[in-house]
Amino acid sequence: MSIATTGPVRVVGTGLLGASVGLALRLHGVDVQLVDPSRTALALARDVGAGTPVGPASPAPVLVVVAAPPDVTAGAVVAALADHPDAVVTDVASVKGHVLAELRASGADLTRYVGSHPMAGRERSGPSAAVPDLFLGRPWVITGSGASREDAVLAVRHLAVDVGAVPVVMDADAHDAAVAAVSHVPQLVSSLVAGRLRDVDDAALALAGQGLRDVTRLAASDPALWTSILAANAGAVRDVLVALRADLDGVVGALDLAAAAAGPEDVEPGALATIARAIADGGTGVARIPGKHGGAHRQYAVVTVLVPDRPGELARLLGDVGDVGVNLEDLLLEHAAGRPVGMASISVLPARAEHLETELTARGWRLVR
Repeated sequence: MSIATTGPVRVVGTGLLGASVGLALRLHGVDVQLVDPSRTALALARDVGAGTPVGPASPAPVLVVVAAPPDVTAGAVVAALADHPDAVVTDVASVKGHVLAELRASGADLTRYVGSHPMAGRERSGPSAAVPDLFLGRPWVITGSGASREDAVLAVRHLAVDVGAVPVVMDADAHDAAVAAVSHVPQLVSSLVAGRLRDVDDAALALAGQGLRDVTRLAASDPALWTSILAANAGAVRDVLVALRADLDGVVGALDLAAAAAGPEDVEPGALATIARAIADGGTGVARIPGKHGGAHRQYAVVTVLVPDRPGELARLLGDVGDVGVNLEDLLLEHAAGRPVGMASISVLPARAEHLETELTARGWRLVR
């Protein structure tokens, strides 16, 4: 497949995002040059195939991708603009307003600079976690500097498309408010919930199900990276947290009234409604999250199957689902603690659920109804 991005492309910073950009471009034969202050990270990025470390004979890049933490991104962009006067420079920092403000204050010529942010990531970090399809189908936000040349914006758009992402144009402030709500606060809430588990008894943790794992999945992220991100987007994140605190205070107040009552019928009027409304509002919010096919989140039927903990059993189940002509919309695995069995929750279109249950039962699978 031919792509519009031509090399050399210089990637400054070889963490998860930088190395993944390199891997994706290298698949198309683009010359990728790597720069990183950590010699170990640089060597590892080279070894995984993300590109070649810059040397004295390296040709000048036509595009520079700065993949550094937000607190050092502006400085790296200014240096790249100065060192490569003919190159377009972009960055992939997860906060745009802070970086743009620093760039404007520096007095740098921002006609060749275009901010951007791929909405992609993993719980793991570093070049060893990089994958070439990290950006596949993911939004890649493009935020011009206000002075960006049209050809510079187009170069960054080409980069996004060529690594498999979907370009989305936003201004920096709108981007930061958006990621505060859909990325930064979820990270904080996940970390705070997981932090409450530090003093929980082992016997209590043994009762944990998939719900706890879902809520705390993000909590394994890099503290240093997230401190930099949250500090750079402090205002937008604080606004969401203040609203969340108000919601939480309302629920706490309702629970205080419920705890003081002799029974449910004695709870002060409105308290139970407050709790119910909080849960219902959550359902409304989840329904607005774009689903597999875009647009509003679709409601699927879930068929739950017991899967023996033996090699090949999950593959056999998925093969049977395909053989009976049912498309798998989503899959969730949950392991039964202390038992040689797990549960596979298969999401399908509601009209296909009964057919799938009948066929899987006929093939010897045990269903959880």
